[in-house]
Amino acid sequence: MSMQADAKQMRKKVNHNRNRKTVFQPLTSALFVIDMQQFFCDPSSHAYFKGSTKIIPNIQQLITVYRQQSLPIIFTRYALLRTESPGSMGRWWNDVLYDDDDFSNVISPLHPRPNELLIRKTQYSAFFETDLDQILKKLKVSNILITGVLTHLCCETTARDAFMRNYDVFFVTDATASDKQDLHNASLRTLSDGFATLVTTNEVLAWIK
Repeated sequence: MSMQADAKQMRKKVNHNRNRKTVFQPLTSALFVIDMQQFFCDPSSHAYFKGSTKIIPNIQQLITVYRQQSLPIIFTRYALLRTESPGSMGRWWNDVLYDDDDFSNVISPLHPRPNELLIRKTQYSAFFETDLDQILKKLKVSNILITGVLTHLCCETTARDAFMRNYDVFFVTDATASDKQDLHNASLRTLSDGFATLVTTNEVLAWIK
């Protein structure tokens, strides 16, 4: 079964979007590419998982169409400065990814262009102690399209925070991934019930082109 077909089947199982009035508005949307870093995508990293690389082609397609339409793309990377405390994240994972570590870089197939936004974050949410909300308001963004890793951690937390800031959130089920499929599925179920509309890559491409 293809990734697209699998995504549609999964959405049927978990989708709670019961007659929602939310409609995707491409011209006021921004594409989020969350934490597609070597840390998760490079097989030599201890944090690597196969699902992170399987979603690369779908994210590439979305990046391409957003660039063609001159729509905003927001890339994020989780990384701490050496002067910053790891805090609860460090205590929870017993692991720290620092800004000067090559594994903190966005992978080359998805690397942002010089004119595209790359936000360094220190927590799961891309909104936590960053200027992201102000940037989106300045760009007059109302819809957010979520891709990246990990579904149940940084992607879900960012989606929840976006919803709480009155953005309409669309979560691309075949352009997000977790290290365990059950965690991915559980996250989709929760998000579709209260925070985000589940969509596939092909659906978004059809809406924008």
